Amino acid sequence: MAHVEGRLGLLYEEVLRRNPGEAEFHQAVREVLESLAPVVVKHPEYADAAVIHRICEPERQIIFRVPWQDDSGTVRLNRGFRVEFNSALGPYKGGLRFHPSVYLGIVKFLGFEQIFKNSLTGMPIGGGKGGSDFDPKGLSDNEIMRFCQSFMTELYRHIGEYTDVPAGDIGVGGREIGYLFGQYKRITNRYESGVLTGKGLTWGGSRVRTEATGYGAVFFLNEMLTARGQSFEGKRVVVSGSGNVAVYAAEKVEQLGGVVVACSDSSGYVVDEKGIDLDLLKDVKEVRRERISVYAQERGALFVPGGSVWDVPCDIALPCATQNELDGDAADRLIKNGTAYVAEGANMPCTPEAVRLFAEAGVAFAPGKAANAGGVATSALEMQQNASRDSWSFEYTEDRLASIMRGIHDRCLETADEYGSPGDYVTGANIAGFIRVANAMLAQGVI
Repeated sequence: MAHVEGRLGLLYEEVLRRNPGEAEFHQAVREVLESLAPVVVKHPEYADAAVIHRICEPERQIIFRVPWQDDSGTVRLNRGFRVEFNSALGPYKGGLRFHPSVYLGIVKFLGFEQIFKNSLTGMPIGGGKGGSDFDPKGLSDNEIMRFCQSFMTELYRHIGEYTDVPAGDIGVGGREIGYLFGQYKRITNRYESGVLTGKGLTWGGSRVRTEATGYGAVFFLNEMLTARGQSFEGKRVVVSGSGNVAVYAAEKVEQLGGVVVACSDSSGYVVDEKGIDLDLLKDVKEVRRERISVYAQERGALFVPGGSVWDVPCDIALPCATQNELDGDAADRLIKNGTAYVAEGANMPCTPEAVRLFAEAGVAFAPGKAANAGGVATSALEMQQNASRDSWSFEYTEDRLASIMRGIHDRCLETADEYGSPGDYVTGANIAGFIRVANAMLAQGVI
């Protein structure tokens, strides 16, 4: 085992050397490699064929400029990215993120995570991710349309329903997907519904796609509770963020009997002991696009500017905002306040120190590559419907999503047991996701 761990350590040093300055990507790779030693001991063929080495190197990295004109006529410039990481299981699949923090390291971290997340769903989809350092906040619909059209004018040549299928992520919702799809259709002269997911219901979208990531995280969490003879009934829940994932995670928590007492945005957090009013929250964030302080004013709830939502005592924490938002200090406060369950609704929102502290304290912890796989799973269901020119009911699609999340939960636990880490969802998710991709790569030769 020590020899294997040494080889994996050397591989990690090689990743650092080849990808300098990409801290988030380094973190994601290390977290997976730390789980793989028992796999390599049992299956030395993965090391002999350099599968792990190859899986850490994207198949393709695309960077391009995106010029566009704002409403005043000024030409603005952004950078676009698409990292097509691994296609062993199917076409690259993963969202587009429009946010000022986006750079190659963020996109590679997200794409690397997407490989294993997509594998865990059991669906035939590979891993990829993309986006831009474009900031849509405060811009008009016309400015966002012009940016999206310019972005797709370059991206279109790299994607397709059998090649690479983007979706939304932070900063990319139904509006942006519509503009992107319209430009793709215009350039290619094809109504290729399956080239993008997250589309509107009237033109090829899937029911439950909007809700899927948030619902999926809560379905996974519900399985964790059930495995321990518990339920959501009467549980206090804190959700970070107030975007798509957070809103619909809160909605499903309340449907299952829990009470969401706090949520946040980049300006601060709200504490609402009566339970978050989801209709008002959706109106404030999705319709009016206001700060969460407006919700507090209209609801008569407590607004805390700045600070950390993890100061609010809860039974269950659902980090649903962004990467590395929950650090060691926040984890320590949650543990001291009696939090028993944490499930990542966002991509890698907990730092390595936070994950370690949760493990040491016996907090049941679900990593994002398992718990937030509901979004991409439902995207794959959307692709199925597009391929068959079909449309499913909300109830049927939600049942499919719940079944997929149950399968991911069980696969994680069974794999953790098999490899000597009972109850460890992190190890189970990493190994189960890796093995399916690794076997496909072995079967397809040195590619």
